[in-house]
Amino acid sequence: MKLTRRIFMKLTISAFALGASLSAAFAQSMPAPFDNAGDVKIALVRYLSTGDFFQAYLSGVEAQSAALGVDLRIFDSRQDAALQADMVDQAIAIGVDGIIVQHGLTESMQDAVQRALDAGIKVVAFDVNVENPAVPQVEQSDRDLARLALEQAIIDNGDTWKAGYVYVAGIAPLDRRDETWVEFKKRYPGIDEVAMFGTLDNPIANSVANQARSVLQANPDITVMFAPYDEFAKGVKIAVDEAGLTDQIDIYSADVSTADIAAMREPGSSWVATAATNPAVVGEVSVRTLAMLLAGEEVGQNVIVPPTLITQKFLNDSDIKNMEDLSAKMPQFAHADVSVPDWMPLPKR
Repeated sequence: MKLTRRIFMKLTISAFALGASLSAAFAQSMPAPFDNAGDVKIALVRYLSTGDFFQAYLSGVEAQSAALGVDLRIFDSRQDAALQADMVDQAIAIGVDGIIVQHGLTESMQDAVQRALDAGIKVVAFDVNVENPAVPQVEQSDRDLARLALEQAIIDNGDTWKAGYVYVAGIAPLDRRDETWVEFKKRYPGIDEVAMFGTLDNPIANSVANQARSVLQANPDITVMFAPYDEFAKGVKIAVDEAGLTDQIDIYSADVSTADIAAMREPGSSWVATAATNPAVVGEVSVRTLAMLLAGEEVGQNVIVPPTLITQKFLNDSDIKNMEDLSAKMPQFAHADVSVPDWMPLPKR
């Protein structure tokens, strides 16, 4: 066919029309308010921020916020409950569209979150129970985290042993993990909890290590330590190493980080298993859940990110050195297909 000027012009017009229709279709694929995402402002109001888990969680929040193109503001109360409530009010005052409340205490967060809702602001809670049906709860399936770790403890040690248990009441994820621990002790009466201790004083690992030293001196027959938070496990490991008990005590935990992987892979390490989700992925899910609320979509009351059991043997056999290796060897760890509507842009992998 001879390409005349008339045909060329028709083709050019058709190409522009196609491009325009594709652009329109793309624009329609992003619901309001994300069709102009730069105008969307969200806040992350943190209670806990010390430790690798919380740094990774923050990186996930930042990555998903960037993928959506929203304006993210970060408020860090550093375990000051009253200040965290004030920071919710600060977020309200600067006119955010949505708030993620990350950890905290029920009694201090309930009224603050209600003030945000009354101001027309959407709220998502991660690992804090604000006891409000209008606020979706994002969680790591904490009962499953504890269950996976404790099932491995039974496999490794049988069903009769002396246990030390690290716990601080009043923190929603720890309370949920505690429920599973209580159930296991009922199911396996041979499990004897001879000591319970714990603190969230900064630095958490060192503070727990100070407690664990006394516990080990008073209870030399402990063979299992259940420390269902990785900062707790780090503290217990410090004390176990110092006491020279690495070949007598097994540590089981929840959560994971690159530093945790290194500690688990040390020769003769007493830290033998942990159950975890990828904290960066949980951060991404928190932002996506809030974005769905802002877009007027239903997300349900509980948004669960499924956990995975990670053993010292698996880390050694697979020569896993960091979180990137873990994600590569465990694809289910790298992404959670949770709160992912068709229109949602994801962070680049």
